[in-house]
Amino acid sequence: MKNFDPAKSFLGDAARHNDDSPRGDERETVQLLAELARGRALELAIGSGRIALPLAAAGVAVDGIELSPDMIDILRSRPGGDRIDVRMGDMTTVGTGRRYCLVFLIFNTIFNLLTQDDQVRCFQNAARHLDEDGLFLVEAAVPSAWTASNSYVNAEDVELDFVTLDVCRYDPVTQILDESHVRLDAAGVQLRPISCRLAWPSELDLMARLAGLELRDRWGGWQREPFTADSVRHVSTYGPGRA
Repeated sequence: MKNFDPAKSFLGDAARHNDDSPRGDERETVQLLAELARGRALELAIGSGRIALPLAAAGVAVDGIELSPDMIDILRSRPGGDRIDVRMGDMTTVGTGRRYCLVFLIFNTIFNLLTQDDQVRCFQNAARHLDEDGLFLVEAAVPSAWTASNSYVNAEDVELDFVTLDVCRYDPVTQILDESHVRLDAAGVQLRPISCRLAWPSELDLMARLAGLELRDRWGGWQREPFTADSVRHVSTYGPGRA
């Protein structure tokens, strides 16, 4: 996507509306993360605190790293947000100086890094923050959800006063998915563009190995559903290599 800048993709309206459409599995997400965190966790790309705040309310000491200052402002304005230590910057390089039982990166956010090298650096940065028996958890969609066709338009919402379209184009060479959510209503046209670099679970496993980590578990969802050929996403955990 020409002129797309990831550093600007979650500012302004994008930050304010980021939580407008919850997926509905936030409770299950928090329950599993709380179990794995054993009291202390670091969220990469913590955003506006959609998961971090209820996780902290469940008794987990949560720190975060976030690139968007607008997202951080929203988090800190919410009840309990002032008690979460957030470092602003790139999740591939920024550190907190602490180690954790759990580092996690969810909601496809690993794909927001647009090169394989940056995705590897993210794994390496997560590994630097892990305790000896800590886990790095990644949740991401299985790319087949997008790559069955190299381009498509999908009607997400069709209502009396507005229509929302999901417009995508995928490049299998670069693995880049260019996507825009387009809202059409009486006020005009609103675009919410984003680019992502998709990666299959097997590629993420190799990135983990480059960071000195190895796959521990892979589930098809937050309730530890089996991961199968029909799974549309995966929840994978990686720990320090045992060899």
